[in-house]
Amino acid sequence: MKFITRQTICALLSLIFGAFAVVGQNEAAADSSMTVIPEAAADTVAPKKKGLISRIISYFDDSNKPPSDKKFDISFLGGPSYSSSTNFEVAVIAAGLYKSRYDSLTPRSSISVFAEVSVIGMFNVGVRGSHIFPNDHMRIKYDGNFQRFPSYFWGIGFDSESDDGNKGKYTLFESKVNAEFLWRLGSRVFLGPAFTFNYSQANDVRKPELWRGERLKQLNYGAGVVFSLDTRDYPENPYSGLHFHVSSRFYPEFLGNRRFFYTGEMTFGIYRRFWESGVWALQLHGAVSGSDTPWSMLPAIDTSGSVRGYYEGRYRDRNEADVVLELRQKVWRRNGIVLWGGVAAVFDHPSEISGRRLLPTYGIGYRWEFKNRVNVRVDFGIGRHSTAFNVSINEAF
Repeated sequence: MKFITRQTICALLSLIFGAFAVVGQNEAAADSSMTVIPEAAADTVAPKKKGLISRIISYFDDSNKPPSDKKFDISFLGGPSYSSSTNFEVAVIAAGLYKSRYDSLTPRSSISVFAEVSVIGMFNVGVRGSHIFPNDHMRIKYDGNFQRFPSYFWGIGFDSESDDGNKGKYTLFESKVNAEFLWRLGSRVFLGPAFTFNYSQANDVRKPELWRGERLKQLNYGAGVVFSLDTRDYPENPYSGLHFHVSSRFYPEFLGNRRFFYTGEMTFGIYRRFWESGVWALQLHGAVSGSDTPWSMLPAIDTSGSVRGYYEGRYRDRNEADVVLELRQKVWRRNGIVLWGGVAAVFDHPSEISGRRLLPTYGIGYRWEFKNRVNVRVDFGIGRHSTAFNVSINEAF
């Protein structure tokens, strides 16, 4: 069955009014021998301009089409959202895809510029992306942001952080920049240096004893090395492949740090289709740090990523580990759902890990395909005596 479109209705109305015009002309000049063709009258009708709502709908209808051949494909997304950590907020994201050279060996590079403001006085502006050089011989991954975040601090270590009586208000001012320069060694193997800048300051502190005498203002510079094995078909939303990423960073005194410390991180992810419209994703993640690592750079569970269901920044210690399994199912057209489950832990020494210290995470999420293979995600996570709601872009991992 064919549906009658708006264009068809307009054409029919044009024919009707064209016919009325012919009748009127014949009555005014009966001796006229000119013949008027209704189709010609229809062509003279000026196309109606789209209203604002129609243009917005058309924009989102076209946003998930396969990338065009133009050098830079940019889209905008914005509106209200909510998370348990920031409350109601307004966010705007400009997402761009481009190629440094149009050939079969060069994947598309990506860049996202974002800004968000919430009712609690939080604001966050930043940029993240991945630039891929011709023939994929080199990649640069980068992200940076500046934020003001009225938040809570529970202290350091599981015993302190699991006690709600320790919660104290403070305002975090933070600026972070990370960059990785990766050269391709093999088909999907990359190696290269990494650089980090971090500025953090805790203001309006209600319970300074939770910082254990640490300086509330931190300024740190680091450098290190990164190894990556990446066979994912599309990093932002993979359907297949695996990802193994190891990095270490050192913060020596001669770079301007007050004391020497180090951090390290490992991520292993594997992705498989279990049928045409469904994908399962498994990620194992771990982070370590030295004994002199400042409070602002201690490993913490990634509440906006894989370990959802907790307040941002609550659980942190010298070491962190987590494992999460997620099932992703496309339901209808651009709509999909996800289910996940996993567990995380923060600890000073592996011997501290026990059943009572584990932090479970499970929940359900909704996905809407904003652009081709780029999803807006809405997640409701459940943790240990905790729940959290998040709205973000791209998959959690």
